[in-house]
Amino acid sequence: MGEKSQKESVTLRVVLDTSIFVNPDSRFVFGKSPDEAFINFLKEIKGKNKLSFFMPPSVYRELLNFIEAPPTLKETVAIRKQPPSSYESGVPAIMVYELIEEIRSRINKGLRIAEKYSLKKLKEEGGIQKRNGEEIIKNLRQEYRTALREGIIDSKEDFDLILLAKDLGGILATSDKGLIKWASKLGISCVDSGELKEIILGH
Repeated sequence: MGEKSQKESVTLRVVLDTSIFVNPDSRFVFGKSPDEAFINFLKEIKGKNKLSFFMPPSVYRELLNFIEAPPTLKETVAIRKQPPSSYESGVPAIMVYELIEEIRSRINKGLRIAEKYSLKKLKEEGGIQKRNGEEIIKNLRQEYRTALREGIIDSKEDFDLILLAKDLGGILATSDKGLIKWASKLGISCVDSGELKEIILGH
């Protein structure tokens, strides 16, 4: 087989994150809603034999939580639901899973404590309408999550994505800053929705 034939037979492996179809700043490339974005994506990858798309089962289940009318198995056959394997590592994957769950639990517990304290202070000070109190709590939640969760891997689904991309030697399609940061530490290339669309159109 010549060099040209070898290059033509190479298949690019792409691991998909839910943010490509769910994140409002990302999904617009494929559609206005998660349903529309996912369906349009499935149409665009049909017949793209030089591209292989993967999703860990845990991430696919997560995506279905945002889809009102889930596509049929036949429609999603182009996306392989493949769990990451236990490739050689100095740290057992189960240990990292448990650490991620513990971190997330503590972050959520800290948020509940902050909300409780804030509501107590608002009641003590008095004179604040219910609507204003709800707005303050809403802003607190947003700033708290941004400060503690942005830029880190805070779910087992995120870890599955990185493991699978590493296993396959593929690229990771995501708009999640935490995933991008930690994937780069393992030498995994990442693309956003716009770059993913270009890759699809170019094959």
